[in-house]
Amino acid sequence: MTISLQPHEDLAIPGRIAASAEHHGTFMRTDEFDDWLRERALAHEFSVERIPFSALSRWSFEDGTGNLVHQSGRFFSVEGLELRKAATGSTGCYQPIIYQPEVGILGILAKEFGGVLHFLMQAKMEPGNPEPLMLSPTVQATRSNYTGVHQGSRVKYLEYFVGPGKGSVIADVLQSEHGDWFYRKRNRNMIVEVDEFVPDDDDFCWLTLHQINELLARDNLVNMDSRTVLACLPQAAPDMRLQPSGFHRSLAASRDRDAGAAYTTAELLSWFTGLRSDRDVVEILRIPLRDLPDWHRDDREISRSDGRFFKVVAVDVRAGRREVAGWTQPLIQPCGRGVSAFLVREFCGVLHVLVHARVEGGFLDVIELGPTIQCMALSQIEDETPFYLDQIPEAGSPRIRYRAVHAEEGGRFLHAESEYLIVEADDRVPDAPLDDYAWVTVGQLTELIRNGPKVNVQARTLVACLNSIK
Repeated sequence: MTISLQPHEDLAIPGRIAASAEHHGTFMRTDEFDDWLRERALAHEFSVERIPFSALSRWSFEDGTGNLVHQSGRFFSVEGLELRKAATGSTGCYQPIIYQPEVGILGILAKEFGGVLHFLMQAKMEPGNPEPLMLSPTVQATRSNYTGVHQGSRVKYLEYFVGPGKGSVIADVLQSEHGDWFYRKRNRNMIVEVDEFVPDDDDFCWLTLHQINELLARDNLVNMDSRTVLACLPQAAPDMRLQPSGFHRSLAASRDRDAGAAYTTAELLSWFTGLRSDRDVVEILRIPLRDLPDWHRDDREISRSDGRFFKVVAVDVRAGRREVAGWTQPLIQPCGRGVSAFLVREFCGVLHVLVHARVEGGFLDVIELGPTIQCMALSQIEDETPFYLDQIPEAGSPRIRYRAVHAEEGGRFLHAESEYLIVEADDRVPDAPLDDYAWVTVGQLTELIRNGPKVNVQARTLVACLNSIK
């Protein structure tokens, strides 16, 4: 299909988004949301059951490579990945990885009601979700899905994101997915505003940004795909005369990318580009799944011999009101809950975030900016304790400015959860951090996200969380 969307020329859009972040909603109150979500769950029938690999339909282990592939040659495959140190050629590590070269669409539709922007959100089931339904974008679809390879029903509201221009673009940017589990996977993150009539559907609801931000404070409710799209929203420069004192005032100041940054955006980009181009990074090689040392396969899972990190499993899915009512597929299942955290500190009245330039095997450009602390499974840390992990305080500490458990992508990962935190750094964290860390403002991070892919999906979630704090 030809992409033809109208360019957005509304210079007031950041202010309109800010107004939506203050409005309590037109169609339902936030305290009515739980009843609506419960009603939608009761209207669906769904189940997810672990099965042996032999029970997978149209999936098989390929002769020769041992890769787990779909009969159509589409969707995705599970292959092997080898990471070597580029300078020495020495082996770093081996792991399975999801290879899905197509670009998906994550799109949120926006429309004004009563002069206030609302966003069309979906109650969607995904096989790996820890909760039956989670709040998803208007459209969340791989190319295989929306071109009909799954032979199911059409993707609702897709025409607003891939058809002839029906709306004005607020955001449209390619972003990476989890570099630890996906090989060079990217999605088109989009927000499109329309002023025409939009047909209703029972599984969708119009919410203001204020309402979505309230829901972001809760565990396992707003899904990963929604969080990454929300992070692409432009932010308005705040009126500092209206801001309270302390942390909230410095956070509001931080949303203005042009004010008070420790480093200019040009300096930040030069530092980041230098790391990508000059650093002794790893060499990434796709290899046959059967050639992975220290990994073994039995009839129900592919896992490390020591039981660490994650495993590949198979599931049977039954889901009413999805494009396809039932299917089987592989999923990656982490061996524990992860943690992703931003350390923050005020410099000259402006809150700064400590980002880490991370190497992940699945990134297209090897390095992206991630959280200060990012662990796949906190319970499995042994030798390589992440820097600054000792900065995570006990629950209830006043240094914790945000905390929630959020699920990762539910279409490919089974019950993958991470604890997301915003933590005020103490005096043990230096003002001049290690070479691959940098202090940046929230406004600078937002600007980088809107011109991605430079910021990883965990950091994008944390930016959405930061922007939800009032």
